[in-house]
Formats: sequence, structure tokens, C-alpha cells
Amino acid sequence: QVQLVESGGGLVQAGGSLRLSCAASGSLFSTNAMGWYRQAPGKQRELVATMPDGGSTNYADSVKGRFTISRDSAKNTVYLQMNNLKPEDTAVYYCNYYGRNWKGHEYNYWGQGTQVTVSS
Repeated sequence: QVQLVESGGGLVQAGGSLRLSCAASGSLFSTNAMGWYRQAPGKQRELVATMPDGGSTNYADSVKGRFTISRDSAKNTVYLQMNNLKPEDTAVYYCNYYGRNWKGHEYNYWGQGTQVTVSS
């Protein structure tokens, strides 16, 4: 099992910034990726940004140029720096940990979610 603990959400005015953190612990995989997804009221959960361990980043078009994902592999922690926030960024943000073992079995784990609210 993998446990994810998120922090950093909150209320901010449009144009402001927030930084989310997510620390992973437990039975971690050598082949893995960490990332962030979000879900706004009445909408499906969508990818925000992902980053494989040692790999390149992937962003949703809606956040490119404003959000930056980074990882501290030594701490098994992923961060999401969110700048120039817009009201449409308002959502619950979920940390995701993807792992694959030597047999090719894939696993996905989710954090509890952290609320980000951007006021206009």
C-alpha cells in the first residue's frame, strides 16, 4: 500500500499563487510517476500535471505556462506550484501515485484531496 498526504490548498484571489505538496510513503515502486488531478463541482476528474520519476513532465493545456510540477525523489514528494490562478482553477486537487512492479502490474493511489478556491 502507498499512502499520500497532501497539503497546501486554500483560498486565493485571481492572479495569486499557491503551492501544493504531496508526500508518498509505504510500499513504493521503483517504476513510478506522481502527479496532480483536479475535480470541479459537476465535472469529471481531469489531469493537471504528471511527472515520472526521472522522466519528463506532462501538463494539461489549460495550465501550461502557469503551473509547474516538480519532485524531490529523496523525500518521495511532489509539488505543484500554481501561479496566475484563475477562478476556473477552483477544484479539489488530488495527488496521484502510479506504480508498476516487475511483473508489469499497475497500481494507482490517490490522496484525500485538497480544496483550491480562486475568487474573482
